[in-house]
Amino acid sequence: MLELCSIASGSSGNCICVGTDDCHVLIDAGISGKKIENGLNEFDMTATDMQGILVTHEHIDHIAGLGVMARRYHIPIYATKATIGAIKCTKSVGNIDDELFHPIEAGIDFTIGDIEFEPLHISHDAADPVAYRFKNENHAMAVVTDLGTYDDTLVSKLQNLDGLLLEANHDINMLQTGAYPYPLKRRIMGDSGHLSNERSGQLLCELLHDKFGSVILGHLSKENNYEKLAYEAVRLEVTMGDNPYKASDFPMYVAKRDRASDRIAVE
Repeated sequence: MLELCSIASGSSGNCICVGTDDCHVLIDAGISGKKIENGLNEFDMTATDMQGILVTHEHIDHIAGLGVMARRYHIPIYATKATIGAIKCTKSVGNIDDELFHPIEAGIDFTIGDIEFEPLHISHDAADPVAYRFKNENHAMAVVTDLGTYDDTLVSKLQNLDGLLLEANHDINMLQTGAYPYPLKRRIMGDSGHLSNERSGQLLCELLHDKFGSVILGHLSKENNYEKLAYEAVRLEVTMGDNPYKASDFPMYVAKRDRASDRIAVE
């Protein structure tokens, strides 16, 4: 069994639990420790079940609860060297024992329990951000958020997935006409920003295959997107895209921004 559980995924905080029957880890800890614990409880797990916290990058919506969880439960932390350095410079996280940090590198696999993880380089305005593909003996999934663009290398690394949490951050029109200052709009829409609903759908089109399982749309902007809009926009891109599949061919969900919501699993 391989599963992916969304505890929270949005512009205000991100935390995903992934695992097998014998091993579970968190990908990011960007909400309070209490919310993480409550979210795990909704999936019949506790923080003591976690064998690691994998950090994608150092922005506060991905590490807000990291210090609390690490200190309270002594959970190992996996991140790139540059990300670890940035975490240590984030005062709000507090002090974390150096022995808890385990440096990783994009493109080099590492194993926790019976899960093999591959950090994937992504384009985002952070020190050294990564997405994570993970697999056990029989199945593979990935958590891919916070990327302004994607290339053929990333697409190739994300083939043959059984499940995926994929960023659908913003609606372009809402962002362009909204209240954000122009430099922030430009950052979000740039190659080091975030994927729009349409770009999310286009990336998904390149990843579909006959045995593709489920997709959860995540990291929605509170100000520039909403669930139904993201859902319909991504579905339209898939159905109208240059691929043999339709949106109705596979389950699609939208993660809640601030609470536990979706779980996908394959046996």
